Amino acid sequence: MKKSEKAKGRKRAVEKKKKVLYYAVAGAAVCVMAAVILFFVLNPTVAKAGDTVSVLYIGTLENGSVFDSNVNKTPLVFTVGAHTVIPGFEDAVVGMSKDQVKTVHIPVERAYGLYRSDLLMTVNRSLFPADTPLETGTYYSVGNPADGSTTVAKVVEVTRDTVTIDQNHMLAGQNLTFTIRLVGITQVT
Repeated sequence: MKKSEKAKGRKRAVEKKKKVLYYAVAGAAVCVMAAVILFFVLNPTVAKAGDTVSVLYIGTLENGSVFDSNVNKTPLVFTVGAHTVIPGFEDAVVGMSKDQVKTVHIPVERAYGLYRSDLLMTVNRSLFPADTPLETGTYYSVGNPADGSTTVAKVVEVTRDTVTIDQNHMLAGQNLTFTIRLVGITQVT
C-alpha cells in the first residue's frame, strides 16, 4: 500500500468519525428538546399558593339547591393563600390545572363555620336611624364603632323598642358542594 492510499484511508476514517459524532450530537439535541416538550405537555401548570386564579363555579347546598353560581358570568379571581375565599374552596383549587373541572364537598368547618348563637343579639331600636324601615328577614350593613368595621346582619325580630339581629353568615352551619372550573392561572415567579 502506498503512503497516499494510507493517508486517504486515515482521512476517510477521520471524516467518518466526525460524521458519527455530528449525528450523535444532533440526536442528543433532538432527545433533549423532545424531553423538554414532553415535560410541559405531560406536566401542566397547576395552581399553587401565591398564584392568581380565575374560576367559574356552581355552589349547592346538601339538598341540591343552587345558592350561587358565576357560570356564564365574570370568573371569580383571587390569589391562592390570600384567604379571600372560604378555606375549603381555596384548598380545592390548589393542584388544579387550567380547564380542569372538580366537584368538592366542603364541610361546615371549612366553609362559613358553625352557626354561632353568640352572634344573635338584641339591641335597642334607638341604635338604628328612626327613618330606617326594619323588616324581618332583611339584611343590613351594621357598623362597629369600636374598630370601624362593618358586618352584614339579618333582622330576625323587630319590636317597638328592640331589634334582634343575626350576624352569622347566611350559609353558616351549612355543608357546601362546589363544582369548580379553573379558567386561568397567573403564576408567581
